[in-house]
Amino acid sequence: MNSGEIFLNAFASVANAGPIPAAPTFRVKELSERDRRRLLMHLLALGDNDRLLRFGTVLPDELITKYVQHVDFVRDTVFGVYDSALKLVGAGHLAFAPRDARPTFTHATEKERVAEFGLSVLESVRGMGIGTKLFERAAIHCRNADIDMMYMHCLATNQTMIHIAKKAGMEIHHDAGKADAYLKVLPASAASMLQEAVEEQVAMFDYKLKANARAARKWLNNLQNFKKKS
Repeated sequence: MNSGEIFLNAFASVANAGPIPAAPTFRVKELSERDRRRLLMHLLALGDNDRLLRFGTVLPDELITKYVQHVDFVRDTVFGVYDSALKLVGAGHLAFAPRDARPTFTHATEKERVAEFGLSVLESVRGMGIGTKLFERAAIHCRNADIDMMYMHCLATNQTMIHIAKKAGMEIHHDAGKADAYLKVLPASAASMLQEAVEEQVAMFDYKLKANARAARKWLNNLQNFKKKS
């Protein structure tokens, strides 16, 4: 069986099988300007408690909209996980800043820039490891971008983020109900460069496969509806 036949068989199985179970198939894809609207829809779908955990305060819709409008996909890096319906169910924003912008952690790096990571996952897909995968992808991107310190800022009550931070071996500092965590990232290597490139290619293929399967299901539904009306 050649590669074309493998692709066609995979496409046919996805198109006929309906929604793909999230746990075994999700991939982390780098987002771009074309994903801005879906990023907005994702963040607006967060409830008050999730907004508090993500932003440190319960942002109203209009401020979330302004936040997304000001996301710079060139300066920063944003990652996302799409489900089979092309709904963005998880997002991670990796924002870069001068080292002096985080004086608490200046002792931990001699690089010019540091990276802050913000993470959100919809409640419907929690417990599937999506947050961890987003974090891991962000960490390897920092590694390959010559940034050796990645930090997260969250409420001390955000046990999910603290769990991810501890699992990654991050050093955690608590202060007045908030927690800052930072991770020393290893230098880039040929293996880390290849790993990130392969993961992005696989994520792009996964996205296109889901998009094609979604289009095929929509076409079949429209055809069935047309036949019923005929």
